[in-house]
Amino acid sequence: MTPRQKRMLTVVAILAGVGVATAFALQAFQSNLLYYYSPTQIAAGEVPDASAIRVGGLVREGSVARAPGSMEVRFTLTDYGNEVVVSYSGVLPDLFREGQGIIARGNLGTDGVFVAQEVLAKHDENYMPPEVADSLKPHQEAANSLDAAGSST
Repeated sequence: MTPRQKRMLTVVAILAGVGVATAFALQAFQSNLLYYYSPTQIAAGEVPDASAIRVGGLVREGSVARAPGSMEVRFTLTDYGNEVVVSYSGVLPDLFREGQGIIARGNLGTDGVFVAQEVLAKHDENYMPPEVADSLKPHQEAANSLDAAGSST
């Protein structure tokens, strides 16, 4: 084998190694992605089957229900347009309360109930996760315009 062929073989081997390493990195990256969905997107069926996602919204007033003697809690998230029931087993964050914006990470069950593995609450009264704020805007504007139309008559 000539020196030129050896160099070409080395270059091809290096390129193949970089290609394999890139493929592994992309595979790992893809499996760790968590997409955000609003309750309206979930109601519209935009959520892919059997994939971990994040859902966010406001905890509807009066919707928090705890199972007696267990860590199980169910509550309803709303974006003022649609709602999704969330089931969570574990200790909720200290800042969790009704009427506040939260993001939950988990999977959508076949019965339409979102089974959360983690619940994240906002850290102060002036902050709302950007994803939640963006998904609430269209519905809040629609509700405000309805209120204005109703109060002007």
